[in-house]
Amino acid sequence: MASVNDVPAIDPHKRAEATAALRDDHTIDAWARRFALLSDPNRLRLLFCLHRAPGIAVSDLAVAVGMSDTSVSHALRLLRSNGWVRSERSGRTVLYSLDDDTIHDMLHRLGATHAGDDA
Repeated sequence: MASVNDVPAIDPHKRAEATAALRDDHTIDAWARRFALLSDPNRLRLLFCLHRAPGIAVSDLAVAVGMSDTSVSHALRLLRSNGWVRSERSGRTVLYSLDDDTIHDMLHRLGATHAGDDA
């Protein structure tokens, strides 16, 4: 059986360029993990809310997205462990905000707005 390396190239330059695009598997794997996190509609809702209302408490976020505090906390832990959100304590309350510029920019491309953008 012939290996893929034995297949004659239709355009050797294009084949080489396509192969070069895959040299950095770390980048591809990182994006695959990002897309996996974005694939959950509830996490995406939370990210939209955090984009629009940074510094929001879990209970307010839970009401906004229609989820339980526990579910929101679990999702935020996952997002925080991936460096997408940060938490800040204000007295007994923990406030959450986005903490990843790439995700922030991506949310803009998906249509997320900041407070006051639709005024």
